[in-house]
Amino acid sequence: MNDEELLIRPPASAPSDTPKDTQGRTLPTNLEAEAAFLGAVLIDNRVLEELPVELRPKHFYAPIHQRIFDRVLIGVDKQMVVTPVTLKPYFEADEGLAELGGTAYLAQLTADGQGLLAPRELAQQIYDLALLRELVSVGRELVEGALDTSESVEPMRQIEGAEARLFEVAAGATSENTSTTFRAASTEAIRMVEAAMNSGGGLSGKTTGLATIDSKTAGLHNSDLIILAGRPGMGKTSLATNIAFNCAEEFLNWERDGGPHCYGAPTVFFSLEMSADQLATRILAEQAEVSSEALRSGKLNRDEFQKLSYAAQRLAELPLYIDDTPALTIGALRTRARRLKRKHDIGLIVVDYLQLLQGSGRANDNRVNEISEISRGLKTLAKELQVPVIALSQLSRAVEQREDKRPMLSDLRESGSIEQDADMVWFIFRGDYYHEASRPDNPSETSSEAEKEKYRVWEDRYLELRNKATLIVAKQRHGSTGNVPLHFQSEFTKFTSPNLKDYSDYGFE
Repeated sequence: MNDEELLIRPPASAPSDTPKDTQGRTLPTNLEAEAAFLGAVLIDNRVLEELPVELRPKHFYAPIHQRIFDRVLIGVDKQMVVTPVTLKPYFEADEGLAELGGTAYLAQLTADGQGLLAPRELAQQIYDLALLRELVSVGRELVEGALDTSESVEPMRQIEGAEARLFEVAAGATSENTSTTFRAASTEAIRMVEAAMNSGGGLSGKTTGLATIDSKTAGLHNSDLIILAGRPGMGKTSLATNIAFNCAEEFLNWERDGGPHCYGAPTVFFSLEMSADQLATRILAEQAEVSSEALRSGKLNRDEFQKLSYAAQRLAELPLYIDDTPALTIGALRTRARRLKRKHDIGLIVVDYLQLLQGSGRANDNRVNEISEISRGLKTLAKELQVPVIALSQLSRAVEQREDKRPMLSDLRESGSIEQDADMVWFIFRGDYYHEASRPDNPSETSSEAEKEKYRVWEDRYLELRNKATLIVAKQRHGSTGNVPLHFQSEFTKFTSPNLKDYSDYGFE
């Protein structure tokens, strides 16, 4: 008998029935490996300290093996030495163990000790087979759901549900809740502090590429939902595309140059309003600093065309993905995001914009409830994939009816639970946009001095406000609120961080 045969040889009375599913087909399992691994653990509890996977009782197929391993974990957690002798009192009345010869089975598990030859390999195999059985379960549920049309015929919802389950399997997750020890949580917190110290600018999350925003928020953090809202014309999409580009470019630079911490990430932009080519044109104009109007009309000079070519080369390598599928449901968006996470390890999601998403259909009779469902779905997605999600949102017309046009949380359109679900709420505000609306008629030679003076006053104020924008951080769960100054190049629809000498025009004290 060779070593491999000894390694998987079970006790004489081990469970030996070949596992079958409901259709009589053989399920993937290895009862011998389960018995050998349990024997190794009972001989040396330190085996559990160096496993390649987080093995849990549910990963064992035989119910008796599940119960034995569960009791082993409880004992080890209480710092007991777990052996067949110390386990005996807990299994004297176990009916399943009685069928295998009673508590003598525990001693038989350790009879030859062959499991100690490769406990890590045994643990990995037990874990992998458990995932395969989970795949069988997902497939069976998918088939049964597709065949059952007694209640409804909704194939897309079934596909979304199946992809969600597959994502859980791929991540090694199950439907059971998991918890994180404080040690693990505090270690991650220290890592974030270290990243902020190493960045030199207090950046612990993913960068927006805009120093003033990063300074205020410490970056975009995993599992956070950020709502970016504003009235039409304020530049929401422009700011979102700037951030998406900057984050993806930072990741590309880190891949090329290396470094202890990566402040960027592959990014996906869900554009429900504009097509992919329109969005790409806008990003090209922003990064080449060429007028988007000239770009669309083709009225470019040689220098502008060279800038455009250089920007196109940079964009070609960028880990920035655009999905312009219209009328997405929140379920379909989450499915697509999971797929991109698996394929490209997406680290930032941008949604333009929230009100164009659709709910499940159950709340369509109440738009507020539907928006609440969507905002909760986006927050759940951020936590599930452990990435920041930026969702653009429209504001109600109440802003236009006030003398002070600066947005407030109550202006969130069809807000429902948007404010509650969001970790941060940003409003983009440009004073020159509203000042432009109050432009008086251009004075002529025949105009009165009062009319000329009125225009001069307006023009002086316009020059003060031009190209200046304010990001109002109205809510920040992990920090303070306040105003963030930005520079807006309207001809390129591009936001940058200003070099401030005077804060007054941005609403700063």
